[in-house]
Amino acid sequence: MKPVCVLGNGQLGRMLRQAGEPLGIAVYPVGLDADPTALPIADSVITAEIERWPETALTRELASHPAFVNRDIFPRLADRLTQKQLLDQLGLATAPWQLLADKSEWPAVFDSLGELAIVKSRTGGYDGRGQWRLRADETHTLPEACYGECIVEQGINFSGEVSLVGARGHDGQVVFYPLTHNLHQDGILRTSVALPQADQAQQQQAEAMLSAIMQELNYVGVMAMECFVTPAGLLINELAPRVHNSGHWTQNGASISQFELHLRAILGLALPQPVVFAPSAMVNLIGTDVNLSWLQQPLVHLHWYDKEVRPGRKVGHLNLTDSDAERLKAALNSLVPQLPEAYASGIAWAVEKL
Repeated sequence: MKPVCVLGNGQLGRMLRQAGEPLGIAVYPVGLDADPTALPIADSVITAEIERWPETALTRELASHPAFVNRDIFPRLADRLTQKQLLDQLGLATAPWQLLADKSEWPAVFDSLGELAIVKSRTGGYDGRGQWRLRADETHTLPEACYGECIVEQGINFSGEVSLVGARGHDGQVVFYPLTHNLHQDGILRTSVALPQADQAQQQQAEAMLSAIMQELNYVGVMAMECFVTPAGLLINELAPRVHNSGHWTQNGASISQFELHLRAILGLALPQPVVFAPSAMVNLIGTDVNLSWLQQPLVHLHWYDKEVRPGRKVGHLNLTDSDAERLKAALNSLVPQLPEAYASGIAWAVEKL
């Protein structure tokens, strides 16, 4: 089995390495400043846990690597401008948008998009960073540097957020997990819920959209698509060409995790439809110290990233899965006194979804 080098050595690379171990796949998450001569790059399949990267000795070495899967797709999807252009090209539903080039465009922007504008950095913004929600009397607060480097979208009145995580093999075969319901607070994913039987119409629409994207790009591996739920159907919010935070529940709630599925896809291994056997919930641990009392609960699976705890930083997650929805709800509620107060609303939301 060929080894896999993962560009980026954060928690996603760590979990890809963990998923490879039972299969005998050697996975090497590598930092951007790594010495390429110290790694088995020549004989490896290359993937990435990040969408964009600076030029370093390592990335220069990888730029011409024949087995860097999706290498030319990453920059296209990492830029919100070219990502939106792709969705428009494929005729897929997304929020009305335009490039924001100059402040003189604001009157026309609000005439076209309505009273609430969502400004997003073309590159680099994540977890709520690099985004602004503006009304007509607030545009002066947008930094000057944003003009020409941001897109602006119509503020969407949505009833919920869902994501679809799927994978495509080298042969064009695609498989998907059920839609995941997501709760974001301050732009950061706080809690996810996945049910074995998703809403059929939403699932079919989402699978058709993500299939079209992956086929158009000839993409191989796991991709995530985040969507708004609206009365007219799903609107694509963003794409992530990698394993994704909203798919972490698959580690304990599916027969094949998203991390194993990605390795299978890029290595040309069998890609069966993952079996989802019970409802699952995932609670992101954000800027919160580890609490070993969580482990007193039989349903709790702790995934700790061993990172320095800082405010706003994802440092781990808790997965809970059970075929008995009432027992799963009780387990979630039991976590409330063991977590900071800010988690209570997200757990209440998850309990309601179940």
